[in-house]
Amino acid sequence: MAGQVKMTAIASRQSKPVGGAPSTAGTAPAQVVTIKQTVVLSQRWKGSRNLFPALIFLGLFFFAPLIGLLLRGVLEPTPGLGNYEQLFANSAYARVLFNTFSVAGLVTLFSLLLGFPLAWAITLVPRGWGRWMLNIVLLSMWTSLLARTYSWLVLLQASGVINKTLMAMGIIDQPLEMVHNLTGVVIGMSYIMIPFIVLPLQATMAAIDPMVLQAGSICGASPWTNFFKVFLPLCRSGLFSGGLMVFVMSLGYYVTPALLGGAQDMMLPEFIVQQVQSFLNWGLASAAAALLIAITLVLFYFYLKLQPESPVGANNTR
Repeated sequence: MAGQVKMTAIASRQSKPVGGAPSTAGTAPAQVVTIKQTVVLSQRWKGSRNLFPALIFLGLFFFAPLIGLLLRGVLEPTPGLGNYEQLFANSAYARVLFNTFSVAGLVTLFSLLLGFPLAWAITLVPRGWGRWMLNIVLLSMWTSLLARTYSWLVLLQASGVINKTLMAMGIIDQPLEMVHNLTGVVIGMSYIMIPFIVLPLQATMAAIDPMVLQAGSICGASPWTNFFKVFLPLCRSGLFSGGLMVFVMSLGYYVTPALLGGAQDMMLPEFIVQQVQSFLNWGLASAAAALLIAITLVLFYFYLKLQPESPVGANNTR
């Protein structure tokens, strides 16, 4: 009986390679794919150790303060979501949120309306003139923000150049109130934000092949049809990226609204500074700052999803 068992075991060991040959052949392609994936991953992360200093820097000076900010919003003065509830429930604080979004929307709208023809003019004029116009736009962007804001304060005040000119022309009888209100904030911020519309939009327009517009005209399209059906859709990426950039930057702007706006038109950045400096209310200020960061991240996510060339774009086929 024992001899039969030994003979059976020997036979099974001898027959195993023969019977297992098809299984080995069947799993060979899977093993090759696994090896290739391992090689690709090793090549992809080959230089990842060089990122450690940058990651440590970001962790210490960005993520750690950000986490501390988020924790203060839910821990001070008492643990919970009371700061966020107060931020939305209080009518005065809700007014601040409304002002922030309304000003950002108006600034984005006026920046697009003024920046689009300017970018179009830079693209259409001869190269030398276009370069000069683009340099003027860049120069206005590089000028001190505080100097530009104070310049608008001088121009828009009751005794400023604009009111004096309008009164001398007989258009108005008394000075218009254009500072320390929503009007001054929108005018000043729109002027500051126009370069951020012109630069991406002009790059998009310059990349459009003129033969496309000529083909539309040859096919019988009128100038307006050619503009709305051909040219404007080709400018969509520049309009969207520039408009989103302006909207996000306007949400967090502080200097211009603080100088040209009033207490009734307070925006979220001014509210955060007031809560920290005047009332030492770190919990509510942290909640407002966290809300501003969350809104920015959501908008940036939608920007990535809607851009076809984005690595997370919905239409990405790479």
